Amino acid sequence: MTAHSERKPEITFADFDRVDIRAGTIVEAEPFPEARKPAFKLKIDFGPEIGVKRSSAQITKHYTIDTLIGRQVFAVINFPPRQIGKFMSEVLTMGFPDENGDVVLGAIERRVPDGGRLY
Repeated sequence: MTAHSERKPEITFADFDRVDIRAGTIVEAEPFPEARKPAFKLKIDFGPEIGVKRSSAQITKHYTIDTLIGRQVFAVINFPPRQIGKFMSEVLTMGFPDENGDVVLGAIERRVPDGGRLY
């Protein structure tokens, strides 16, 4: 097993409930050439209550800027912001590694309101 596939200790529902995962729509995407690994800079709209947040995402193998704009994704919005080079990433966009370790975004089956919380 790799470090990413090892089972983690069990958590309680209260632990899970502390992780705030929300739906949002990518409204801007641009290359992030300064990143150590290929990535995009994203702006994601989480609706009027939360607003637009920024994220760095290493998703260049399966996505282009054109395929990202308008796409709904889900992200953890309550991690502290993380400085990545000169870019401040405010949320963690979520996905799964494929057989090569390249990230495939988690999919929302049907359109939901931006800012909707995952339960």
